[in-house]
Amino acid sequence: MNLPMEWECVMEAPVDETLCTRIRRSEQALMAHHEAVLRAYGLTMTQYTVLLALSREGGMSGAQLARACGVTQQSMSSVLANMETKRLIRRETSPVHAKVQIANLTEEGRALLDRAYQEVVVLERALTDAFTPSEHAALSELLDRATAVLIGQTRRTGSAQG
Repeated sequence: MNLPMEWECVMEAPVDETLCTRIRRSEQALMAHHEAVLRAYGLTMTQYTVLLALSREGGMSGAQLARACGVTQQSMSSVLANMETKRLIRRETSPVHAKVQIANLTEEGRALLDRAYQEVVVLERALTDAFTPSEHAALSELLDRATAVLIGQTRRTGSAQG
């Protein structure tokens, strides 16, 4: 298909039928659900992701957590300060770098994560139950492929502008 014909097909398709729109709608529904669940625990999605990352990886720097959560280091700095005030994490100077603070879960942070996770996982189970095992595997593979395309296009766009 040549580009003008391809563009015409995309422009004629109803907006709610494009793949990007469907992916965005799914992501928005997922985030809305998680945010509603987490709000009851006094957590934002970023704070929950920090707790989850620390529970899985152990101590991490602010830069590592920022990458894991997809936020800037400046944003992560304020998130961590807030979480430290709530006693969900504690930060200590890195034994390797005096200027780097390593965040770790506190008992309070782990307990809160455990309680919140019990509700977050309900959605995962509901989604898993909505598909047969082969549909689940196929959807997972298709989403992974779509994610790879999106990341590749973003990198290509970023390098073309740089």
